[in-house]
Amino acid sequence: MLTTAHSQDGSAAAQDYLNGFIDEKTAADFLCQSVRTIQKWRVTGYGPKFYKSGRSVRYCRSDLLEWANARRHDSTSSYNTA
Repeated sequence: MLTTAHSQDGSAAAQDYLNGFIDEKTAADFLCQSVRTIQKWRVTGYGPKFYKSGRSVRYCRSDLLEWANARRHDSTSSYNTA
């Protein structure tokens, strides 16, 4: 059984993991997509939120999860393209 201190530490570590910045290669792997695909998504505005400083592009794992979960469906018949 976990103690309260361990639970809080685990929760903090999970939050740090989800809120950390990752590069586009890691983000593409996280989403099971190619780097080129997420680059196209950035241009069209389709993809997940990202951060850009100069040439550096970074993603937050929590933003990737939020974006992916918004596209979750129960079946192909319930998929709505509108």
